[in-house]
Amino acid sequence: MSFVIIPDTACDLEKNLRDRFGIEDYLRGTIYYPDGHSELISLDWEKMTADEYYSSMKGHNALYKTSSVPMGEIKEVFERHLQKGEDILSISLSSGLSTSYNESEIVAKELREKYPDRTIKCVDSLRYSTSLALLVIKACEKKAEGASINDTYEYLEEIKHNIRQMGFMDDLYFLAKVGRVSNFKAFFGTLVGVAPLAEFNAKGMSEVIAKAKGRKAAIKATIEYMKKYIVNPEEQIIFVAHSLRKEFADMLVEDIEKTFHPKEIILNNVGMACGANIGPGLCCAYFMGKPVSPTLEDEKATLNEILENMKK
Repeated sequence: MSFVIIPDTACDLEKNLRDRFGIEDYLRGTIYYPDGHSELISLDWEKMTADEYYSSMKGHNALYKTSSVPMGEIKEVFERHLQKGEDILSISLSSGLSTSYNESEIVAKELREKYPDRTIKCVDSLRYSTSLALLVIKACEKKAEGASINDTYEYLEEIKHNIRQMGFMDDLYFLAKVGRVSNFKAFFGTLVGVAPLAEFNAKGMSEVIAKAKGRKAAIKATIEYMKKYIVNPEEQIIFVAHSLRKEFADMLVEDIEKTFHPKEIILNNVGMACGANIGPGLCCAYFMGKPVSPTLEDEKATLNEILENMKK
């Protein structure tokens, strides 16, 4: 049976990548603009560029909000493919950040009764943004190898905790504006050039595990961290994503290429869906590695040791 892979708009895969990997459709969440109007999110920057989007948040003037994919949108997209005789593998933004996965499961349960001969599988990625993109691409590669929908689903469940991130988020004022750090921490953190470094936890959320002083130090620490956890880099597609930090993203790409010689590095903008909460200031690598530890204690100890050694 043929099947389609359907991510949601948190996956940050623009049209060139969707076409390349055979992603025919996606589920659209809702974005609320500063002027009060709302619309379904596009992955393709049709109304403004990524730089314009993130620049509008600088100075913390414009704030955007998002909500999960409407259930009507899920049903419409799913039925479009079920009516064509296609099975569906849906891959959603982490349930730690959104209700999209739960809502996809509700719709899938209803449609399984309406289309009993079709298979609908829903994956809670426990990832977001470009890490979700990497999981979607792994699904596309598995499908291209001839795997069934069930085999592909099981494969994603096995590997999703192997998808890692490391990099910095440096716009502490934006994080304060959206309530993720205090104004006090934002002021003094920015004053001394603090760059928080984060990894995924077991609940599918991004957790700060150490703090570098300066963005170049954060990039160096990222490379050393990757050395500890990456697996078979020469066989990998590694993503580097950023939000208005291309200069540093280019540095990170160059260092990853020199250090690991991966099969490919894809430089990507953080999309609108996740970008509304991330804001400007992210520069991060996403790669396949050893499974993330349950409590991140190993990762915290490793990264802090790296940062201490860099001071010597």
